[in-house]
Amino acid sequence: MSDASHLISRRRMLQLGGAGALSLGVPGMVAARVGADGKTKATDRSCIFILLCGGPSHLDTWDLKPDAPAEIRGPYKPAATAVPGMRISELAPQLAKMTKYFTLIRSMTHVGNISNHFDAMHHLLSGQANAPLDSPYLGSILSKVRPSERSVASYVWLIKCIGDPVFCAPNIGTGGTLGAPHAPLFVGTAENNPSKPGFKAPDVFSPTEPVARMTARRELLDGLNDARQIKKQEWQDLQHRGFELATSAGPRQAFEVDREDPKVRDRYGRNPLGQNLLLARRLVESGVGFVTVNGWTGQSPGQVGGGPPSSSWDMHGGEMGMGNAFGNGSYGMGYCLPVLDTALTALFTDLQERGMLEKTLVVVTGEFGRTPRINQNGSASPGRQHWPTCYSSILAGGGIRGGAVYGESDKIAAFVKDKPVRPQDLSATIFHSLGVPYESRVTKEGLTKPLSTGEPLLELFG
Repeated sequence: MSDASHLISRRRMLQLGGAGALSLGVPGMVAARVGADGKTKATDRSCIFILLCGGPSHLDTWDLKPDAPAEIRGPYKPAATAVPGMRISELAPQLAKMTKYFTLIRSMTHVGNISNHFDAMHHLLSGQANAPLDSPYLGSILSKVRPSERSVASYVWLIKCIGDPVFCAPNIGTGGTLGAPHAPLFVGTAENNPSKPGFKAPDVFSPTEPVARMTARRELLDGLNDARQIKKQEWQDLQHRGFELATSAGPRQAFEVDREDPKVRDRYGRNPLGQNLLLARRLVESGVGFVTVNGWTGQSPGQVGGGPPSSSWDMHGGEMGMGNAFGNGSYGMGYCLPVLDTALTALFTDLQERGMLEKTLVVVTGEFGRTPRINQNGSASPGRQHWPTCYSSILAGGGIRGGAVYGESDKIAAFVKDKPVRPQDLSATIFHSLGVPYESRVTKEGLTKPLSTGEPLLELFG
């Protein structure tokens, strides 16, 4: 190029090339990472991790205590399920019919008194107790040790936790010590989510240049050395993957939920949680290895406001201006649990009908539970506070045998009575389900650490 106006730097060339920019600049785009043996590392199992941000009350969902005093037991009655002896809230009648598909853990617990959202999420998502601040989260770890081999991201987060920073763990968007390439690809906002008309997929899946021009630029990029000193083969592989993402219809179509039968969409519920679970199914079906779904249920009908898409389950009641925790508002169990009941039942049914449940692990959990004692009991707006020492989670698919209850809480669900499950035990169980040895080690700048220091719950598999 002789004309000075056409001179561009190597950095600018990479940006214009698109393929290289996509591969290196977009979190989660490590799907085609090549191992030392020249082959991509992959597995046919995926995980949908449903994070009920805010911390749902275990006493009002999965671990009711009908014999406890009124200030503890709450207003809901335990209902029989398809599994003899297993009872859950009367607000989840559809899940009650599907208990054979999942195991209910009633003995989740944090190590230490972690009573704020920020720390509880950090330890839960990193899958360890006493987690250092720079710890990567489960999705980032899996994108490192088990990247997807198909033309999609390895790690996607549906609706980033936003709003008050107390709800957001520190490394949600960074990848921790593993770096930005292993951070999730964030999809959706309060105003742009699959329950809204005109929902748009991330720009990374929409080419901004004609394919012919991008092809020419890819050929030019193939002749450049890596400005960041990445191995040539790996650099070129990443470039080509970015080109595929920008020019192939497959990745974009995974985000097009309007391709689904309207009856299927109705089955999930036309709300952010329901449609994000449907999108999660489409993503794992397309090859995404780990999808975190923000458990935001959306605004309840007829209510103005309702908080940011991060904290539907933070049901403090009127003490923090959230209304009745047992009512039908956006922060009310009467609205949120039926939404979860419908959406989760649809997900289990959909995965089962498509033959995907066995290879898709579904985790449903909050960062902690709620206090046994109701605050402002008898008032118009009662609620419960944070409680890290005992809470409940659900595991389904991915080899989990289902139809069982694991662990037990005491008579008021304040402390674990039997078989405690710590964050590191949950992470070890997730790794085991996905076929990744939990004692494996990740190397980063000369440091080696096991993926998890916990023990997988092997009796859940069968």
